Amino acid sequence: MISLLISFAVLFLGYMLYGRLTEKVFAPDDRKTPALTVCDGVDFVPMKTWKAFLIQLLNIAGTGPIFGALMGAVFGPVVFLWIVFGSILGGAVHDYMSGMISSRHEGASIAELSGTYLGRVARAVMRVFSVVLLVLCGTVFVTSPAGLLDKLTLAWMNGTFWAIVILVYYLLATLLPIDKLIGKLYPIFGILLITMAVSVIGAILFSGGKYTIPEISLQNLHPDGTPIWPYMFITVACGAISGFHATQSPMIAKCIRSEKEGRVVFYGAMISEAVIALVWAAAGVAFYGTTQLLDQALAQGASSVVYDISTGVLGVFGGILAIAGVVVCPITSGDTAFRSARLIIAETTGLSQKTLKNRLLITLPLLLIGGALTWFAIVNDHGFQIVWRYFSWSNQTLAMIALWVATAYLLKKGKHRLGSWITALPAVFMSAVSVTYILMAEEGFRLGATVSYIAGAATALFLFALYIFFFFKYAKERKEEA
Repeated sequence: MISLLISFAVLFLGYMLYGRLTEKVFAPDDRKTPALTVCDGVDFVPMKTWKAFLIQLLNIAGTGPIFGALMGAVFGPVVFLWIVFGSILGGAVHDYMSGMISSRHEGASIAELSGTYLGRVARAVMRVFSVVLLVLCGTVFVTSPAGLLDKLTLAWMNGTFWAIVILVYYLLATLLPIDKLIGKLYPIFGILLITMAVSVIGAILFSGGKYTIPEISLQNLHPDGTPIWPYMFITVACGAISGFHATQSPMIAKCIRSEKEGRVVFYGAMISEAVIALVWAAAGVAFYGTTQLLDQALAQGASSVVYDISTGVLGVFGGILAIAGVVVCPITSGDTAFRSARLIIAETTGLSQKTLKNRLLITLPLLLIGGALTWFAIVNDHGFQIVWRYFSWSNQTLAMIALWVATAYLLKKGKHRLGSWITALPAVFMSAVSVTYILMAEEGFRLGATVSYIAGAATALFLFALYIFFFFKYAKERKEEA
């Protein structure tokens, strides 16, 4: 329990100290934001800071910090370290830079920013890659809440029924102006989400010794012996660092009224998501007692684990409240996943989004694809796990790319160049994670561990050397210009 409390304290200090350092490196100023200069009443809408924060939090706090944290807890309490330091040094920096750089480019998506700072090939690849990730993300965030609602409602209201209901909601949330549905519902959902997290962890901490949260250790407790590197760093994505957030931050970058709100909205929302991930990782290991029992429970489905923990520690009423919060998390990320995909396609095609007709032209095909993938996940026994694995790797790979985009931005802005290490180091780390995983994973190339580790390390070293080369290249150019 002491380790968990210290972890919460470190997250708070990370926000206060490292968050300020990240803000200082970027150097926000008093220029007008896109919410004021491009305001169109649909996607570019000025919002109060607290509302922008809550929307950002609910956008990013999908199934990942709950299901991902539970699956990551199978490795043991070592997962606490990844959630805490991954979010402070990587995830929150990633989210802040993605949002703030987008704000400097009139709310441009990560795909367009990739083209601006990494070249035309990167733009073309990222346009496809980010839309695929968002559709996968939307699918994950349909099937998981549908499974939970199936357990809470009448027999005829099965997973298929709830999947259709959620997809209809996604249609409305994707089409309507951001302040009409999302802006009105999210503050309510935010209160529910916070209440759920506080209730679950409070019931465990004050259980009178019934539940014990183990202290942090570096020991790998995975019952199958699955190595921590790189699997844990892929499994726990949204609770530590997530490329999906790079698609969401630009959406809220269209709504902040001042660049100086960025640390609260972007960095702060990621730290808050890490708190949620810590809650569920701790709940998983405490409720089941051993990682083996937790792993066996997860084999029956992550939705079942959430249901068992919630009702087990809070009773029937409290369990329903907690599960409602867990349902809100994915739904409030799935809707904005499809919305972000619409905006990226609109940027690519140049199709104005002021008219409902143009929004429908993009949205309907996206939801049809999402519906087909949802059907696959529902009718196949391991469909959700398959979609989740591809989503997780795509997620972390996008995080890697977004961090390199931020590094390139800082390098090209002379006054920020010395601070570019703040994004370059986590970019190098995530490059090693993504390459190692896809080479050795079952859904990847299935190469041996030794080959995969060497290739991942070699890739990271090469990219770090490239970073050093461009650091001095831009330094020389700036000196010559002066």
